[in-house]
Amino acid sequence: MHRQCDRAVALVSWSSVIEHFLDPLGISLETFCTEFRGSWLFGYAAALQRVGVRPVLIFFSKRLSSPSRFTHVPTGATLWILPAPRLYRIVERRMVYPYGQNVVHMFGEIRGPRRALLPLYALARELALYLATPLVASARTMRREDCAAIICQEYESPRFDECVLLGKLTRRRVFGCFQGGNYRHSRLERVTRPLAIRACAGLIIGSSSEAGRVRTAYQAPRIGQIFNPVDTDAWRPDGRAETRATLAIPPAAQVCVWHGRIAIEKKGLDVLLDAWERLCRDRMEDDLRLLLIGQGDDAGALSRRLSSSGARERVFWIDRFVNDPAIARRYLCAGDVYVFTSRYEGFPVAPIEAMACGLPVVATDVEGVREILEHGEASGGVVVPLNDPAALASAIGRLLDDSDRRRALAERARERAESGFSLDATGESLRAFLGVDAV
Repeated sequence: MHRQCDRAVALVSWSSVIEHFLDPLGISLETFCTEFRGSWLFGYAAALQRVGVRPVLIFFSKRLSSPSRFTHVPTGATLWILPAPRLYRIVERRMVYPYGQNVVHMFGEIRGPRRALLPLYALARELALYLATPLVASARTMRREDCAAIICQEYESPRFDECVLLGKLTRRRVFGCFQGGNYRHSRLERVTRPLAIRACAGLIIGSSSEAGRVRTAYQAPRIGQIFNPVDTDAWRPDGRAETRATLAIPPAAQVCVWHGRIAIEKKGLDVLLDAWERLCRDRMEDDLRLLLIGQGDDAGALSRRLSSSGARERVFWIDRFVNDPAIARRYLCAGDVYVFTSRYEGFPVAPIEAMACGLPVVATDVEGVREILEHGEASGGVVVPLNDPAALASAIGRLLDDSDRRRALAERARERAESGFSLDATGESLRAFLGVDAV
């Protein structure tokens, strides 16, 4: 049940332009507005609505020529897409990777007569991400929507620095959020970031280790430990037998599931496949299935890896971005164990979605996992070391061998998801931390 929304909060994406996010997934702007759900922004939007705060989502585009207002259909939230400044778009056309850590990484090899322009390329790399924010259009949008405060997706980003400046100029409180970005993109940030963090109203950090890093690195303001939310009504146990029948998976098969963006290094999919091959070699007689669900930049590399894998007959890959929770949860519910193998995360939602669907989790010890599985098996899962296929395979195998233990962990996982990560719990925490009633 939503409360009446009486105050507005702007939720601002850190990505320079929305196309950097949508294009690799093959998602159109129309689909993004009418169907898309898989983002921290929309989780926050739903949680804030539950407690009477009106979310205003703000993104930026290199293709739109004028500010455009939409309604995000799944949440009903207001969604603005503002055109990136012309200077940024000119620079961006020359980039091979917009978030490159050096000139070559961002612009490619500089050869021939262009080498005389190296100082300009170096300056463009330093300033590029600062050029992406249209400050005047952002201020007008926030004034039009009567936003009382601003939450910026990543505080370790130039966008956050500019949001803090915007907040000072327009007398709005600005908060930074941690979703995995804990490094700087340019030398200029060594100057701007400490100033911005000291000037902001607070930081929202789910991971205890990241909170410790920030306290050490900066004279940080208030830090609120607030977790990313999951709609536990949408993510729930459902449809196991039907989904297995659809996928031609026998009822007695032992199934492990993973879902997310196909980014092999970041998501640790190489470790997952190494562990799976080891598990299959050790259990030649068992009917084992690994179900992978997702799309992303590394889809081609994953396809090549699977084609050469000795366990390829036991891996099923749904090679598409599954945006509808009703569909995604049914795929998850086909499994016996959920496997989460990321090397880098902020505060991951994928394992919580699986827990809400009643799956025990085996997860690598990455940012946020210790908070999700706060009490280990009592919270519904098992934590294994990073980059350790043997430990991962062993933990999965022990769960597959013990159906009573799996059922007990599954029940605890669902309880943990409901008590710690529901929309209501996160919404109340956000409302209290933002102090929107007092702004």
